[in-house]
Amino acid sequence: MGVEASRPLGVILAGGLATRMGGGDKGLLQLGGQSLLAHVIDRLAPQVAGLALNANGDPARFADLDLPILPDSIAGYAGPLAGVLAGLDWAAGQGADCIVTAAADTPFFPRDLVDRLMRAAQGQAHPLVLATTPRTGDEALKSGGGRRVNRHPTFGLWPVALRDDLRAALTDGLRKVVLWTDRHDGREALFPADPFDPFFNVNTPEDLIRAQHLLERA
Repeated sequence: MGVEASRPLGVILAGGLATRMGGGDKGLLQLGGQSLLAHVIDRLAPQVAGLALNANGDPARFADLDLPILPDSIAGYAGPLAGVLAGLDWAAGQGADCIVTAAADTPFFPRDLVDRLMRAAQGQAHPLVLATTPRTGDEALKSGGGRRVNRHPTFGLWPVALRDDLRAALTDGLRKVVLWTDRHDGREALFPADPFDPFFNVNTPEDLIRAQHLLERA
């Protein structure tokens, strides 16, 4: 089955352990009367040619979403790159050239995420782009190798053509997203962080309270 050539497929990354929330599925937490996942789907689905969910464990708990569920193929909760690989393998079977990923616990990411990522990838042989936002306030003073932006490694554009390279890197023990993207001359797409960082994610119970306040402004 082919996909619309001009639009990538979308993959929501929900394969983590959510240790700071006490375990379980962060994406199923309620925010404003619906799950975090529902907010993510609402934002990502209109931007892509098709959608799937990367999640481990019993897929039945996501049955109401009516999405393909993609477990990690690399054992041991190998991090976001394992979810990216699962998405790329799925996309290859759909005849797609690339995917865009979004995290399941980030309900306010931009509604033009895909367009901006694809624009940043123009001219690349293999489109590979991570979302970034400017460092602001106290964050701008922190150490970080002089970087003035925060990279958001769960929000990116990824090429199906490099999936076997990624598989080999994961098998060799690579876990840090930016080490792999830098290796392949990955680019960055800069998004504004005003009035707040749109890639704010829910890691703790306190974050969920903050998200409730932000929902009124998003």
